[in-house]
Amino acid sequence: MKLLLDTHILLWVIAESRRLSRGARAFIGDPAHELAFSAVSLWEIAIKASLGRSDFRVDVGSVRKRLFDNGYSEIAATGAQAAALANLPLIHKDPFDRLLVAQATVEGLTLVTSDPVVARYPGPVRLV
Repeated sequence: MKLLLDTHILLWVIAESRRLSRGARAFIGDPAHELAFSAVSLWEIAIKASLGRSDFRVDVGSVRKRLFDNGYSEIAATGAQAAALANLPLIHKDPFDRLLVAQATVEGLTLVTSDPVVARYPGPVRLV
């Protein structure tokens, strides 16, 4: 299974945060899973860091490099994914999360999230 990690999960994995449960670590670390991150998450980190959000105080370039160094693949944002937003119910208002759901749907990935609101979307979303 190919997993697309949402932005907070990515940040917690990189920081080895205790906010990531033991079960989530095991699920993400399962060697049967391929791990991916989205360019959308990097945009979100950069934008929210520039706004002074304390939970986004990281260097985006370093995050990207570290993800590649750990075998993650990068998912680019495409027009097809943006068009898929029109088919999503308005469950969550955060545009970054909505685009991650659309990416997972279009690309056949499972979005791994810690956000119970995002997890309400139909389709390939896994709450950890």
